[in-house]
Amino acid sequence: METDATRPRPRRAGIATSCRARLREVFPGVAVALLVAVAAQFLSEQYGAPAMLMALLMGLALNFLADDGTRTQAGVGYAARTVLRLGVALLGARVSMDMLTDLGGAMILLVIAGVMATILFGMLAARFFGRGWRMALLSGGAVAICGASAAMAIAAVLPRTDKSERNLAFTVMAVTVLSTVAMIAYPPLSSWFGFSPLESGVFLGGTIHDVAQVVGAGFSVSPEVGETATVVKLIRVSMLAPVVLAFSLAIRAGRLDADAPAGTRPPLLPSFVVWFLTLAVLNSVGVIPASVSYFAEQLSRWALLAAIAAVGIKTSLARMMDVGGTAVGLIVAETVFLACFVLLGVHWIG
Repeated sequence: METDATRPRPRRAGIATSCRARLREVFPGVAVALLVAVAAQFLSEQYGAPAMLMALLMGLALNFLADDGTRTQAGVGYAARTVLRLGVALLGARVSMDMLTDLGGAMILLVIAGVMATILFGMLAARFFGRGWRMALLSGGAVAICGASAAMAIAAVLPRTDKSERNLAFTVMAVTVLSTVAMIAYPPLSSWFGFSPLESGVFLGGTIHDVAQVVGAGFSVSPEVGETATVVKLIRVSMLAPVVLAFSLAIRAGRLDADAPAGTRPPLLPSFVVWFLTLAVLNSVGVIPASVSYFAEQLSRWALLAAIAAVGIKTSLARMMDVGGTAVGLIVAETVFLACFVLLGVHWIG
């Protein structure tokens, strides 16, 4: 006699079968993205090149792996979308309230004001350069907050178009190159202005785009400057969630894209941003041990590296070059604006 204990459970078996089928579908593409990420990290350690830039360039060379009908197509798309959201969410484990105590209210307000002013400047400058609001938000947010990571998070909530992948790849490449230039040029500039260690840390952390370049620039001056610059940079990273929320609200309200169909608009607060905030709160109250926070940081870095490799694979280099010189001018203008804003603010406060 058949009992409840011996009766087959087709629903569970169906879910397991579906999961295995999904895993087989995405594994080849995800594996390729991870291999590119490992190669990019190796080149970065050997030659000092930015890992994000290396991953993007190698991904662009493998664009044929994203063609229709290839075994890697589904996995590449999964890495560029889901793995990306995982990496952004785990960034929250690096953020805590304790990092604000040593800077002082004026410097913290300066950093926050720099983020907001750069995004607003980007919206205005985009009109001068003949670019749309999507490129303005993407580039302005990337420059203002945390470079490639912010670009990928913002791209995830913007309404999708046939140019979305191209614009994201271009923005990541541009901010990574400019961040590397800033890492070399800004430390001598802070010394030339005679900034104190605190002021130098605020200037470097408040202006350089990517976290790795901030760390490199700060510690090239002194350990004290490096620590301050890293804290300031993490304050900018913590602005990612409210900025993404503000963009989502504006898009849903139709203030930016009144013609977009309702189905293309992002959710009010994407789940990866919710997890970012949750981890930031847990880290702030001391629930997350230091070892777990470090592991989350490393996992986030690898997830973002694999995601940008996948974005590169999905992007045609020829199409990316179609972005045009005006997009380059826009990102350079935003970078110069942020540098001048923070430079003047640090000089005035000091």
